[in-house]
Amino acid sequence: MKILNEAHVPNETSVNHLEAISNKIFEVNRVTFSDDDLPVEGTEHNKALYLTVKCEDSVVTHALVDNGSSANICPLSILKQLKIDHDRIYKNSVCVRGFDGSGTDTVGDIMLKVTIGLVEFTMEFQVLDVAVSYNLLLGRPWIHTAKAVPSTLHQMVKFE
Repeated sequence: MKILNEAHVPNETSVNHLEAISNKIFEVNRVTFSDDDLPVEGTEHNKALYLTVKCEDSVVTHALVDNGSSANICPLSILKQLKIDHDRIYKNSVCVRGFDGSGTDTVGDIMLKVTIGLVEFTMEFQVLDVAVSYNLLLGRPWIHTAKAVPSTLHQMVKFE
């Protein structure tokens, strides 16, 4: 808005031309998806969005991106597989609730170094001792920190 308020616009500039110029200015700061980003099967899927990430020094597949989750989740079994010392888990009294309202007490929380592409994040994960269908869950805390825009339709994440 500052740019538009301070810009000099010649009198002979049409409204349509001015609109085109302003759209280009705003487009620079917009994250968008297009049909070119669709997976091979197009829109005919109902897949969750999974990523392969580097967690600490290991590659972890099946990291679920879930913008419906208010926490990042790491199953205790994954920490064991990654050979991460359980002494790093900070005990807490957090109860993680599912969409049905049921709750699960956490083992605690842990700070983990997660690398996605070329970007490294040190994120807090709630550790749960439960069987789940993912290896890590990247919820809104990660999405907001990463300034990520996930699209399950396009099966990808883009960054601001």
